[in-house]
Amino acid sequence: MSSNSLKPKFKRGHNLITFLILTLSSPSTTRALILKSRLAQPIGCQLPLTGSSVMKTLNRRLPQFGSDASIHRLKMLKAVGQVLFSTGLQSPKFTAVEGNKAEDYEVRTYHATKWMSTSLSGMHLDAAMKDGFRRLFSYIQGNNLKKVKVEMTAPVTGRVDPGAGPACESQFTVSFYIPEEHQENPPEPSDPLVFVEHREEFTAYVRKYGGFSNENMKREELLKLLESLQRDGVPFVDKPYYTVGYDSPFKLTNRRNEVWVLKKEEQH
Repeated sequence: MSSNSLKPKFKRGHNLITFLILTLSSPSTTRALILKSRLAQPIGCQLPLTGSSVMKTLNRRLPQFGSDASIHRLKMLKAVGQVLFSTGLQSPKFTAVEGNKAEDYEVRTYHATKWMSTSLSGMHLDAAMKDGFRRLFSYIQGNNLKKVKVEMTAPVTGRVDPGAGPACESQFTVSFYIPEEHQENPPEPSDPLVFVEHREEFTAYVRKYGGFSNENMKREELLKLLESLQRDGVPFVDKPYYTVGYDSPFKLTNRRNEVWVLKKEEQH
């Protein structure tokens, strides 16, 4: 029997999730048939592919594969799904504050957590975010004292401390949320420019928006949020503020971006 006969072929009645799993994880026709019978859905050739459906399927099927090679291939596919769809990523926990009647922003109280951060100064937010992201991505890929890979999380936050004037540099802090399994004892970074940030509990006003965000969009959304807060007469601090992204650049639709403005706490 030729090796080609063992390769799964895309047929009517498969969905694309099934076909990807068959291709990456099936070393035999038998396993392919088992997977096909359990996962295929009679949807014709419409190929509905969503991030949540990919991750749910992978998480459900991963324990059923016996060989290390198959498990490794499925883990690779899971990682690809996280990159392409930004799903299955851990996020910091928060509590929605009750009593907020505004329709154009949310009020959230985030629990105390640890983040991996790096600080930069410059004139342009987007450039600082890219440079900071590279440092932090190197950390989660194993550039730490334990040489361990740390799972990607969401969101990536950018704290902005604006300069004193239009010709002055601003201070930026780019941060990744540290996943639950490393919260208590995060691997120490090897890069001296990367550090563990301990965030105390805080409350933020949050405005959400979609699309591929850029520096101008972030500024516009921030101004809209500040106008809403002034309209409602709620206590806030105008700096620092946060720009927040949840999606990889490979995700094309249903993108999620936010701007955060911190609530001004009462002085006791």
